[in-house]
Amino acid sequence: MKKIILSFVSTALVATFANADMSRVEMGAGVWMQTPKGDITYSDNGGTGSDVVNEKEENSNYAWMLIKHPIPVLPNIRLEYVSLESTGLASGSFEDFTASNNPTSLKMKQFDIIPYYNILDNTGWTTLDIGLDAKVVSLDYAAQGVTIGTLASQNYSDSVTIVVPMAYLRARVEIPATNIGLEADAKYVTYDGSTISDMRAKVDYTLDFFPVVQPALEIGYRTQKIDIASSDVKSVINIEYSGLYAGLMLRF
Repeated sequence: MKKIILSFVSTALVATFANADMSRVEMGAGVWMQTPKGDITYSDNGGTGSDVVNEKEENSNYAWMLIKHPIPVLPNIRLEYVSLESTGLASGSFEDFTASNNPTSLKMKQFDIIPYYNILDNTGWTTLDIGLDAKVVSLDYAAQGVTIGTLASQNYSDSVTIVVPMAYLRARVEIPATNIGLEADAKYVTYDGSTISDMRAKVDYTLDFFPVVQPALEIGYRTQKIDIASSDVKSVINIEYSGLYAGLMLRF
């Protein structure tokens, strides 16, 4: 009888910890079919310039990974990557060049490092996470055929890397008796008249016929807005990237 009771208790404990989902690794990758829109303007000492973004759909690669561990005091971690690119036409006077309807390009690589805590962990089929995002943004800007000083028909380029701290919130609901999940997350910061936001909503379907690794499909909509207009900068950036995204996921 004692062996039966001990066996029953051991089985119950294992089942409890398994259902608690104490540790997990998820990853995914796909394509974001986004359409950029907006402009970049510059003004200084009476000179003004404007770079208007071409509203043409671009395919951007993205990838992400989520690592959850069983140590309560330490935050879990989520890592994200996306590569964005847009083209435009610049006219007028800028800080380093003068343009007259010249083609430009803006390439932006973003790396998000997100430590987060589970407020709800699949409680009533609901998960709620909060955390902080360190968004590392690598910008490459180029303009073709512009005038630099007294030299005409020059190619201009500039690069900068910045880190943007943002608040992070994620909510997920598992639909009972299905393999369907509904999820949304948001990253947001505002300061001195400038606002940056990155928001997503998606649905995913898990293929649970594999014993260890569970593949899944995800499709959603993502909007990222960059509105920089603080009083201590000469350039004003107002760009939005929006569109559908789709990819594959793996759960361990």
